[in-house]
Amino acid sequence: MGNRRKIAVLGTGGWGTALAIMASNYGNEVALWSPFKEEVSGIQRFGENKKLLPGVPVPPEIELTTDISCAAGADLTILAVPSFAVRDTAALLKPVINDGALIANASKGLEKGTHCRLSQVISEALPMARVAVLSGPSHAEEVARGVPTSIISACEDVEAAEQVQDIMMNPKFRIYVNTDVIGVELGGALKNVIALAAGICDGLEVGDNTKAALITRGLAEIARLGIRMGARAETFAGLSGLGDLIVTCGSLHSRNRRAGILIGQGRTPEEAVNIVGTVEGYHAALAGYELSQAVGVEMPITEQCWRICYQGQPAYGAIRALMERPPRHETEQPWQDCSCGGETPQDG
Repeated sequence: MGNRRKIAVLGTGGWGTALAIMASNYGNEVALWSPFKEEVSGIQRFGENKKLLPGVPVPPEIELTTDISCAAGADLTILAVPSFAVRDTAALLKPVINDGALIANASKGLEKGTHCRLSQVISEALPMARVAVLSGPSHAEEVARGVPTSIISACEDVEAAEQVQDIMMNPKFRIYVNTDVIGVELGGALKNVIALAAGICDGLEVGDNTKAALITRGLAEIARLGIRMGARAETFAGLSGLGDLIVTCGSLHSRNRRAGILIGQGRTPEEAVNIVGTVEGYHAALAGYELSQAVGVEMPITEQCWRICYQGQPAYGAIRALMERPPRHETEQPWQDCSCGGETPQDG
């Protein structure tokens, strides 16, 4: 902390803009990039991201650009584009960056079709780069305003994770290092599905009991999949698991929850997404369900979200389907048992 660094933030959505504002406010040289000229010119004209972060000034010191060469020679390049744009954005970076360039992915999701985690997508496109992940409970609206926030920097290369920590951490943005990239990314991606479901509960006005059960069992099924994929169980009790789930399921800052509320109130999933904008949980419901089927892990809440979003399942029918599942013991899945070696029971 304390040294002036060159940081390129790719993506002028709420999260990318918030990270750029925060990094600039703590003395770094920051460029904020978008491929869309209208997004850049809008921020230049109004001095703020009027659509996504109204009322939060974008420091004039930030370079606003559509030229991705702004990442050349950067100490850190942050990808904060929607999950569906990660591969194409990483490909644009390839001729710009040097061997060993430090990349931090701040997007949350799974790639459609391949079900790849986004760090895998970036590493495929940029094999010369060191790729870390930023994840955890972090609404852009609050980070941009300097609300104290704690997140994770994850990379199997602990030195890379610590370098991201050193560059981005400040008195309002505390960063912890974790080497469990699988767990951190799956927690960040799949909590969006549970947040969508939590919003549906709110839209249906079914009550706090239902929502609390859904969040708790949602965390259990995310952990069950994660452990099967090679993650560590304790990661899901941390910032990128439980922490991110709490903030996304409980706040109206969450686009996933807001879309879920609309679905619970009777809107179609497509209408809800069109109204709210980028809803990662909508896409993750498909990728998460397909991944769970591919690896043989039962994820009943994710399955019901998939049925609502892609099969026309009525929202209240999904609650009934979950409540009428066969009896289970709560501790059938290895929630806090790290000795399972990846062999997990199927029951949820």
